[in-house]
Amino acid sequence: MKQAIVARTDIGMGQGKLAAQVAHASLSAYEKADGQLQSQWKQGGQKKVVLKGESERQLHELAAIADSEGIPNAIVRDAGHTQLEPGTVTTLAVGPAGDDRVDSVTGELSLF
Repeated sequence: MKQAIVARTDIGMGQGKLAAQVAHASLSAYEKADGQLQSQWKQGGQKKVVLKGESERQLHELAAIADSEGIPNAIVRDAGHTQLEPGTVTTLAVGPAGDDRVDSVTGELSLF
């Protein structure tokens, strides 16, 4: 079980902003998972990886793949209080789900 969080590299988020957006995505996707997936992931140590995404379009394409596979996922849009314009898509979380299921969506991406 794991979760992959894809963060955009093309919008220049600072480290703190990146960390906050990754946390938002992780929690949002977790909340969309059913109770069994939530429990398995929590018991397994809540494994996550943060990956590089190159564009808003890519995040939407990956989310569509996850949706088609029935994998919980969440796209985060920034509120615009600090570095980014309101509504800027920053991150996508895929999972929690089995490693192979998450990898089928995000396996080609590089670690952040």
